[in-house]
Amino acid sequence: MPVEVILKTKIEGLGSEADIVSVKPGYARNFLIPKDFAAPATLATKRQVEELKRKRAEREARELNEAQEFSGKLGKLKLVFILESGEGQEKVFGAITNQDIANKLKELGHDIDRKKIDLPKPIKELGEYEVTVKLAAEIQATLHITVNHPAPKEEAEGEVTEAKGGKKPKAKKA
Repeated sequence: MPVEVILKTKIEGLGSEADIVSVKPGYARNFLIPKDFAAPATLATKRQVEELKRKRAEREARELNEAQEFSGKLGKLKLVFILESGEGQEKVFGAITNQDIANKLKELGHDIDRKKIDLPKPIKELGEYEVTVKLAAEIQATLHITVNHPAPKEEAEGEVTEAKGGKKPKAKKA
């Protein structure tokens, strides 16, 4: 027989502050109430719901503003991934997944859960792509991604020798 509790904090998959939810007695008694995530739904606690609803509205407004600002920042980013590809081919060895995108964003200081990155299938070809990132219920950002192949070895060696002072390695005489 389920019991009713009033949530004090947002719990993923269950509800937000001030929601009155029915849960199993053991879940309420052993987890929600001891950790102060919920209170039993009595007449006295139902009066406290108004205060919790006010806090919820403030939190949701703050999260919405933060998501809008962050959406603008993400829209300006352009991520570049370098992957090996077959000679003269567009297909690459490996693939870019939403986890790879999340890791690259984390390197840049933006911590986004990979589940919020909407990538229907991994990217397996060279080119430019647009990926949607779901930041809040109705706020999304478009992320621009470019997949390139690495520069040829001759160019890479030239860059390394220039970094050492412009001297080219001496060839041994036979």
